Amino acid sequence: MATRRVDPERRDRIIAAATSLIAEVGVAGTSHRKVAARADVPLGSMTYHFENMDELLREVFTRFSITISDRFEKRLFAATTPDEARRAVADLVHQDLADSPRDLVLTHELYTLAARDPAYRQLTRSWMHRSRNALEQHFDPLTARQVDALIEGLVIHRALETEPHDRALTVDAIARLTAGTGERLTES
Repeated sequence: MATRRVDPERRDRIIAAATSLIAEVGVAGTSHRKVAARADVPLGSMTYHFENMDELLREVFTRFSITISDRFEKRLFAATTPDEARRAVADLVHQDLADSPRDLVLTHELYTLAARDPAYRQLTRSWMHRSRNALEQHFDPLTARQVDALIEGLVIHRALETEPHDRALTVDAIARLTAGTGERLTES
């Protein structure tokens, strides 16, 4: 009698393989067969762990959005003054969110799915909610919403520009947007 191979990490390997494939070839170029080959699992494992490709994609993008949100919150929750919060936002734009071509592609693939499918739109809304909640630790809700949009726009521009984006421009934009009554914290 053949013994059954125990592989408790198989599901995670499949998700990791799908994530790397999406970053390389996009959602449209990702298939069960390609993911199984990348994860080094039998094709039948795909349907054992995921009912269909959509279920796998939702898991990939759920994990991805949680990872980015965790990074975002870590940076902002460490700030204790408005100036530290402004520096944290600049660091998010210039270090945490724009320096990974992989993350940029995954973000845009998720946005494309969200533009067409309410389930992915809900996922992006949850992601935005976490981002704004972290920003609201330092700025009023309207300012937090505007800063969140600024971050998204600056990350996209930094990624697609052919010339380097000067951090001073980012710092200036953040200062202009957060000047005045938008602050939640007071200088200590």
